[in-house]
This record gives sequence, C-alpha cells and structure tokens, in this order.
Amino acid sequence: MAISTGRLRFGPDNGRMLLRTGRKGVGSTVGHDLTIEVTDWSVELDVPGTGPADATATARVELGSLAVREGTGGARPLTDKDRGEIENNARRTLDVDRHPTATFKSSRVVAADDHATISGTLTLHGAAAPIDVEVREVTPDRYRATTVVTQSAYGIKPYSAFLGALKVRDDVELEIEVDLGR
Repeated sequence: MAISTGRLRFGPDNGRMLLRTGRKGVGSTVGHDLTIEVTDWSVELDVPGTGPADATATARVELGSLAVREGTGGARPLTDKDRGEIENNARRTLDVDRHPTATFKSSRVVAADDHATISGTLTLHGAAAPIDVEVREVTPDRYRATTVVTQSAYGIKPYSAFLGALKVRDDVELEIEVDLGR
C-alpha cells in the first residue's frame, strides 16, 4: 500500500464517512437498515519518513452532524419526516448534548502490501475503548477505512421502539472513503 509521507488531512472536502445500522427483533420488518452520513468530521494522518509503520492518526467526529441518507427494508419507504425523527433519536441515543464529539487516537499501525491496520482508542459517549481500523487502497489515491463500533462497549443502549420489538443492532459499521487526489 503506497502512501506518501507527511501530514495528510481529510474530511468531507475529500471523503465521506458513513455509518450503517441494522435491525433486529420481532418488529424488525417495520424498521429500516440505515445508511447515515457524518457531515462534520476530520482525520489527520502523520506519516514520517520512516514509513507507514511509524504513522499516527487522530480523528474527530461531530455527532450532531448525522444525516440519514438511505433506509432499506421496512414496511414503507422513508419519508423526510422519518429521516428527521431518526436523526433526533440518534442524537438522543448518543446523548449529543453531553457528548457532542467522538475522537480516535492511534497507538499502533501495522502495514502490509495491500492493507494496514490502525489500532487505537475510540472515545465515544464519555467512554474509551480499543478499536482496530482496516485500511485498503481501492484505486490509486483512493482509500477505504472500515471498522465496527459496538455501542454497548461505550455505554450506549441501542435504540429500540415498540416496547423493544424493534431494535437497532449493537454493532454499527463505519466506513470512511477518501480521495487523496482531491
């Protein structure tokens, strides 16, 4: 995986951060699997001349900037009103008034020919836990980072409705795709 040295910064200007949720429970046919975009985020990657193995990464995610982009499945298509309600429920679930920002700080980078694993600490909802992020080059200058965030590891009770018959899965998939050529 070829990446240049120096300080690289990315965010919404040259990339996209998406969260993907799933549903479970006896009422899951009513709900939707969601794709939610984070519209205010930044990542800084510092790659020294010694190479990617000595790189450090930090990230900031503004949790009030969640925007529902797609809902699949469900009893009916999502409306704009549904999107607004889901965004408000997500902000309440994440307690954005008290914990508006999530942060990541790397502790180790393991680089291989076709991918890298960035290990570090994610601080979310006032709790910190270790997490690994897998990074792959999709095309020249285009990279995709993926991980799974388990809400309960950060003291978050996943959203539920209909007396618990519809629940959001505990694991949320996170994907960041950046274009370093932009």
